[in-house]
Amino acid sequence: MTDNFIKLAKDLLCPPGDGVYTVNTAKERKAHLHNKLYGTNESIKEKWHNSLGDVLKNDAPLILGVCSDTGGGIQRGANWGPLFLRSTLLEEHPEVNYVDLGDVRVIPHLLHDKYLNEDTIKNCRRALYSDENSKHPVSALSITETICDELYAAFPEKKVFGIGGDHSVSYPLVKSYLKAKKKQGIKAAIIHFDAHTDLLVERLGIDICFGSWCTHIIPFLNKAEHLIQLGIRSSGKDRSHWENTFNVQQYWTQEIQERGPAQIAEEVKKYLIEEKIDELYVSFDIDALDEKYASATGTPEPGGLAPDQAITIIKLLASEFKITGADMVEIAPLVCADHVTHPEPHTTLSVGAAISAHLIEAMNSGNS
Repeated sequence: MTDNFIKLAKDLLCPPGDGVYTVNTAKERKAHLHNKLYGTNESIKEKWHNSLGDVLKNDAPLILGVCSDTGGGIQRGANWGPLFLRSTLLEEHPEVNYVDLGDVRVIPHLLHDKYLNEDTIKNCRRALYSDENSKHPVSALSITETICDELYAAFPEKKVFGIGGDHSVSYPLVKSYLKAKKKQGIKAAIIHFDAHTDLLVERLGIDICFGSWCTHIIPFLNKAEHLIQLGIRSSGKDRSHWENTFNVQQYWTQEIQERGPAQIAEEVKKYLIEEKIDELYVSFDIDALDEKYASATGTPEPGGLAPDQAITIIKLLASEFKITGADMVEIAPLVCADHVTHPEPHTTLSVGAAISAHLIEAMNSGNS
């Protein structure tokens, strides 16, 4: 089973940091990451191939990069998040225990295979796999779901920490996670940090994107109320509209500020205990944080959470429940909305890495 998965990973994935297809752009940054991970910048594909067996034997959480911003639509640039955030994690949190599975192979023009005709799929299979008759998917979200489905089938106890990419990448990450947990008889809930609800049914005719992914993972939950959203503040509708329409639960930023993150976390804990939830998946959009902490993102928003408030909630939830899946998305390192009050993209990357480190540590705490 391990050999079959490694063969699939070699087809669908590429070395960490290589998910953005370029010739020269960020060449030095990629070399720096590869040197940190493998001690060399030579023969990286071979080094990565050789590492996969040990990676899969390790009990630590797996990092999976999904370098796609095709599901965005306001301002692009989150495709660079996995490369930059990995380097920041290594430099600022070297103590955190994880192993790197690599990046999804991304054709930057494609989102999901269901939007493509047969000729396009054939052409893209020829480009990615040198075989137009391959059965492999070709779009970022489709590849991500396939690799995660097969990973959980082969290794049910594995924990994936996904790095995006725009928030559409959470759709396959969370969908695969929930399917796998249901198959194991595990009751899971989703904790979603975001400035936005991501509860559109579609955006400009596209049903799966950064603004609608939550809507389309609700059917995979045991109950819609098991999607709990924190940090919401930018919406054309009020809280009652979203909660009454979709039956999700929301805590808008103003309420978190007024009542305090600890009280909110305790309330969420009490509800999840009553619901007999076993495990949690945490999806963290960096724009849940106030723009003064995170402006290197596609949609920075004022009036958001402080990093310590988000970390308080994560720690208190992790004290009661196993966090067995998570992602950090929407960090766009080359998008610098505010050069004056703080240096970017370092501020966004630094707080993103700090929150990621806490999530990965929480995922580690459930290991035997």
